[in-house]
Amino acid sequence: MRLTSTALQDGGNIPRDFTCDGDDRSPPLAWAEAPGETQSFALIVDDLDAPSGVFAHWACYDIPKDFAALEEDSGRPTTSDILRHGQNDFRELGYNGPCPPHGHGLHRYRFRLFALDCPKLPLGPRPSCKQVEEATHGRVLAEARLMGRYGR
Repeated sequence: MRLTSTALQDGGNIPRDFTCDGDDRSPPLAWAEAPGETQSFALIVDDLDAPSGVFAHWACYDIPKDFAALEEDSGRPTTSDILRHGQNDFRELGYNGPCPPHGHGLHRYRFRLFALDCPKLPLGPRPSCKQVEEATHGRVLAEARLMGRYGR
């Protein structure tokens, strides 16, 4: 399975528009080559270099199996009645983009898409990103990754 974006290259810099210094929109994402038995998808975005450890920026789950992309700004809970969002480490539902401490250097932001063997994850109304990720354990058919970098 492959995960790509028209807004960023794997290992490249994340454009300002998709960060707290810009419009804080989620970038457009697309995927291909998911296993045929996929029933849904889940996406986790986190900062691997945060001072306090891995910091969750977005969890989107119960993405229907017939989806092959998320449009730009899909990270707002109000933009879709279909997508479900976890609570990130900013304590908000949906996407909050890269916002590393000033002078802390480049941070790596990992976008992970999971193809799952179930149509819905057994989660309550406001799960944390960590709870979304934990709910995928034992259900992952395939995983695709995209890495972006951002510093301030």
